[in-house]
Amino acid sequence: MMIEIKKNTEDTTIEIVGRLDTTTAPSLDKTINEDLGDTVNLILDLKGLEYVSSAGLRVILSAQKKMQQKGSMKVINVCESVMDVFEITGFADILEIE
Repeated sequence: MMIEIKKNTEDTTIEIVGRLDTTTAPSLDKTINEDLGDTVNLILDLKGLEYVSSAGLRVILSAQKKMQQKGSMKVINVCESVMDVFEITGFADILEIE
């Protein structure tokens, strides 16, 4: 998995490429918990995400809860297979997805 972070004043975009699974989820969790500092609006760009496991879903849910306290989070560019996972698990109802 590759993570690319783009920051401006209050917004941070995290682009995730590859697979978000048990092996790679801790890396994303660390990025979210350590690098978001002054971020008010978090955007997860999933255009390169091919697969998400339950471990990845936990990290996304944790980020959603964290951002609700200080701003907002949205998910963009979700591929069909990842969107299927979001719909089956109910994440499509709790995440702002564009």
